[in-house]
Amino acid sequence: MHPLKPALLSLAVAATSHAALAEEAPSTLFTEGKPILDARYRYEHVDQDNNLRHANAQTLRTRVGFQSGKWYGLSGLVEVDNVSRLGDAAYNSSRNGQTDYAMVVDPDGTEVNQALLRYDQAFGSAALGRQRINLDNQRFVGGVAWRQNEQTYDAALGQLKPLDGLTLTYAYLDNINTIFGPDNGRFDNRTNPANIEGHSHLFNAQYQVMPALTVTAYGYLLGLDNIAVTAASPLGSLSSATRGLRLNGALGGFSYALEYARQQDYADNPQDLDSEYYLAELGYVLKGVQLKGGYEVLGGDSGPGNRAFQTPLATKHLFQGWADQFLTTPADGIEDAYLGFTAPLAGGSLQAWYHDFASERGGDRYGDEIDLSYTRPIPGVKGLVGMLKYAHYDSADRTRTLDTEKFWAQLQYSY
Repeated sequence: MHPLKPALLSLAVAATSHAALAEEAPSTLFTEGKPILDARYRYEHVDQDNNLRHANAQTLRTRVGFQSGKWYGLSGLVEVDNVSRLGDAAYNSSRNGQTDYAMVVDPDGTEVNQALLRYDQAFGSAALGRQRINLDNQRFVGGVAWRQNEQTYDAALGQLKPLDGLTLTYAYLDNINTIFGPDNGRFDNRTNPANIEGHSHLFNAQYQVMPALTVTAYGYLLGLDNIAVTAASPLGSLSSATRGLRLNGALGGFSYALEYARQQDYADNPQDLDSEYYLAELGYVLKGVQLKGGYEVLGGDSGPGNRAFQTPLATKHLFQGWADQFLTTPADGIEDAYLGFTAPLAGGSLQAWYHDFASERGGDRYGDEIDLSYTRPIPGVKGLVGMLKYAHYDSADRTRTLDTEKFWAQLQYSY
């Protein structure tokens, strides 16, 4: 564990507790504060075409905490998560030793999810402690909120808004609390540690020129010391410097996004990295139905080891299909051509997506995927939302990917 990690967390917890409990603290810290209560039950089924047994996981994520009110722009937040298995452990959580089952990455445990001090003013904000960080569309930095144990960051983050429409963001990351936590367990977790240690710097400058054009320039310098891109790769092989430019906007029912990034090695990465990222996406809203199609490329590399374009801090479940076949970019890279829609239906929301996957180097087909989901508030219970979700991946190259089916049923209550 890096020596700054407990210092950052302890400072945030102590400062938040002091602000909330000290006798001289203004009453607004309490009267304008809000308790946090969130419970999410999920059943997840995984069927893969290999020798592993089908996974059937039932888990409950319970979140409690308190968001204080503001006093001269100062506020505090403390939030604790517990993930508990319900029923039999008929799945591999990555920590429970059930390695004859397919993977469902929701290990049991209790952890401080967030603990921070925050300062807000008209010109910007600053936050210190354990916190969520979601930048842009979360393609490079996100919280992976889909999994029961959210990814949060021990960090110092500042935002400045010197002009209308301009937001400048900088964050220093001391530690990443991953979805595989809170404990490493008894395994050698080179590719999925509970905590990723190191020193990382996030730079993001976003300027909304007009509703039809937002320009974002970014540089993400990731020094990730205790994680490897594959089990056979050296530690530090996910350290990288990613610099890119994104254009997006909406006009007259149409929306678009264009993006380019280049990734090179950084910090003590023993591998030489040099790969590229491309995105072109077009959307249209027709009578309440949101249509969208796109083409995303993460470049491969011909050198030894897997030196393809990687996104280790991304919310990856949002991209390249819900079956999560490509959480690590293959060495030959990946091209994802996708088409889908989101539509209102019977008081809820229906989504359907189709993906076609191929290698960036060589143009070999990996396979295709169909994703479906339906989300709807439960009548009569405020704050309760139900969801059904399905993913079917059909492999065209069984030496690289597997036929996979996943199904989820979920209930979530938020107070």
